[in-house]
Amino acid sequence: MKELEDRIRQDGIVKAGNVLKVDAFLNHQCDVELFDHMGAEWARLFEGANINKILTIEASGIGIACIAAQHFGNVPVVFAKKAQSINLDGEQYATTIYSFTKKREYPVIVGRRFLNPDDHVLIIDDFLANGCALEGLITIVESAGATVEGIGIAIEKGFQGGGDKLRERGYHVESLARLVSMDCETGELTFA
Repeated sequence: MKELEDRIRQDGIVKAGNVLKVDAFLNHQCDVELFDHMGAEWARLFEGANINKILTIEASGIGIACIAAQHFGNVPVVFAKKAQSINLDGEQYATTIYSFTKKREYPVIVGRRFLNPDDHVLIIDDFLANGCALEGLITIVESAGATVEGIGIAIEKGFQGGGDKLRERGYHVESLARLVSMDCETGELTFA
């Protein structure tokens, strides 16, 4: 998606350790018009898929997923929580994932009443690096007996291999911007 790639080139900051900072428009301050265009593109890419629910993970995926849901007939958006709270009641699906940016493991939890075997789920997230977060969300969907219809990613760091592993396992992964390299010294970004 050229619009997203252009925005990354304009406002993204490449940092050491394969970190791409896009907080000016994607995961701290949100460009809602860009999110709308991203949702329209995912709707085109997943046209014909039987999607009745979108699953994401807090916090960065929530805004993107909610705007995208409008392009899928306003399907419900469920987000996995990263911590137990008093608001999480009843039975839950839970797993542990490793965060590339936070460099630590944390639990992800979804209330069982929000996912069931009749659900056909599109997973949406802001980044795909090594795929750990997505593996956790896939585990939750499978635990519910639901079906993963596809995975929509805003920015994939293709050089970290997570997307390739998911595609090899047969998942329909659509990344709107796929980086093949980034250089923290020059700030240069190369897209697929």
